[in-house]
Amino acid sequence: MNIYYYVLASKRYVLEEEPTEEVLKERIRHYQEQEKELDFWLVHQPAFLEAPEMASIKAKCPQPAVAIISTNPQFITWLKLRLEYVMTGEFQAPSASIPDPLASLVSAS
Repeated sequence: MNIYYYVLASKRYVLEEEPTEEVLKERIRHYQEQEKELDFWLVHQPAFLEAPEMASIKAKCPQPAVAIISTNPQFITWLKLRLEYVMTGEFQAPSASIPDPLASLVSAS
């Protein structure tokens, strides 16, 4: 089981009001220059919010939600400082209630 860290906010805030795309592109470029494997993912309507232990978090976050999930807690701390109006947290997966840490409730079209 791994620990996953996240920033969570409304889709509108993360994708429309903040320059998140720019921030993530720069981070990807930095990882490529360092020949480092990506350790973060942007997930629309993250399924981990459906776990019973996440009910209070889901209730506080405007829907539809977007999460940036990472295995790197420092990256999530940096994003929290950069994006400001986001919630942060962590969870362990895979587990009975969160079988896939990167699953989305949005089906691919």
